[in-house]
Amino acid sequence: MAALIPSTRQEGAPDRPIAGLLGFFGVCYTVAGVGALSTVPSIPNWYAALAKPSFNPPNWIFAPVWTALYGLMAIAAWLVWRTPKTGLRAASRLSGLNFFSLQLLLNAVWTPVFFHYHWLLAALVVILCLWVAILFTTIQFWKMERFAAVLLLPYLAWVGFAAALNYQIYRLN
Repeated sequence: MAALIPSTRQEGAPDRPIAGLLGFFGVCYTVAGVGALSTVPSIPNWYAALAKPSFNPPNWIFAPVWTALYGLMAIAAWLVWRTPKTGLRAASRLSGLNFFSLQLLLNAVWTPVFFHYHWLLAALVVILCLWVAILFTTIQFWKMERFAAVLLLPYLAWVGFAAALNYQIYRLN
């Protein structure tokens, strides 16, 4: 009877896709949580005292935006992870997930560099590298699963905005 029911699983795709999705959410939100540990203590004193540009958003906007972006990142990576591991797509998949890992690492590094250590110039260098890594991730994801690449576009835009904000805070302080 089971043989009569068509499978939605593609040949070469990972088993247990829901566990994979939960894993990507776990990794992404762990990075978010670690970042929050560096951020929250610095906001009322150090960050509040910084000179900021006129386009600096209110503090309350950052948590919901980042929460949504980490969720989109997790879904995008999961979509690429569950594509088949065969042929030319296997190399693109591996490359895309490697770039995804790199950008997630840079994301995790930027927060303490900026908020904990207050190294504004170093944070600017990290966030520019992060933007490039997100761009490369998006390009690789496009080759595998276009919707996954589209899910990363708000993240790319937000990090571009954050880089401009980082630059202006560095310049003003």
